[in-house]
Amino acid sequence: MFDLQGFGALLLSGATVTIKLAATSVVIGMILGLLGATAKLSNVWLLRKIATVYTATMRGIPELLLVLFIYYGGSMLLMSILKKFGYNEYVEISAFWGGVMALSIAFGAYATEIFRMSIQEIPIGQSEAAQAIGMRPLQTFYRITLPQIWQIALPGLGNLFLVLLKDTALVSVVGLKDIMYQSSRAAQSTQQPFTFYMAAAIIYLGLTMLITGFMIWLEWRANPAARYTKKLNRQSTNRQSTIG
Repeated sequence: MFDLQGFGALLLSGATVTIKLAATSVVIGMILGLLGATAKLSNVWLLRKIATVYTATMRGIPELLLVLFIYYGGSMLLMSILKKFGYNEYVEISAFWGGVMALSIAFGAYATEIFRMSIQEIPIGQSEAAQAIGMRPLQTFYRITLPQIWQIALPGLGNLFLVLLKDTALVSVVGLKDIMYQSSRAAQSTQQPFTFYMAAAIIYLGLTMLITGFMIWLEWRANPAARYTKKLNRQSTNRQSTIG
């Protein structure tokens, strides 16, 4: 049942593409999320409206449609622009970067709300105290606000990253050679769909477990108070065992 008949290397290459797609998308998506949250909390009315329209629209469109819109619509838009400069050849957006754009935009819309709520959790008095001692707005953001946003937002971002990892399978519909594309190709060649789709499921499950463990480690690293408390408890336990 688990004989991959020589297609194991293809599945591993698909897993590599999936990891690259997810990692690139989450980095760009978090940048979009931070910008969106900043815009939503801005005093500028236009920025707030743009961010609101962005989050409402992107959270209302299925990721599969977003992939198709960007991959096919982006190619049409690019060709129409190039035609104005006399270039009439066919231009196609790569499946990888089309997927990155779609997944990043979708991730950024959800991350915007997570970052916005995280920013609002930070007491306003901290920013006022930073201004009182002469810190500039950027210094306040990087030294005081951002570390706390990271700590508060990590659990939500971790869940979003797991969803993003599974959503990478949608990009296979435009020809990206990820796990789903390679497993479908192997299933058609061998007429054993159960074997290769089960292998794909196991790979996704393994990646999910690795990401979950990594997110737990990040949450631990982002919470120095918890680390210090654990260290004190361990020292107390060792002291009591020594005395006993």
